Amino acid sequence: MSSGEPISGQAQELRRGTVVLACLALLDEPQYGYALLETLAEAGIPVDGNTLYPLLRRLEKQGLLTSEWNTDESRPRKFYRVSGAGAEARAVLVREWQDLVASMSRLIKE
Repeated sequence: MSSGEPISGQAQELRRGTVVLACLALLDEPQYGYALLETLAEAGIPVDGNTLYPLLRRLEKQGLLTSEWNTDESRPRKFYRVSGAGAEARAVLVREWQDLVASMSRLIKE
């Protein structure tokens, strides 16, 4: 094990919790999974497909996302969008995130 592996694991843990909020933030407009993966990566939040797709299904099962299949193109794609409950959850999570960032900023400066 290299000396960077424990740090990498900790950084991954830190990012893991942000993916839910990032998805809820990005899915006001319908997107399919692969496009969402690309958008997250471009924003500096790389996520593996094996992480994202189960997360999307879980959020849908929880009622935070809705989905529908688009079969207009040669390859059917499942598009996800934030539900009303998802928008409410996002608002709460954004406030929690802002409070957490403020708290961590104070701790780091001390």
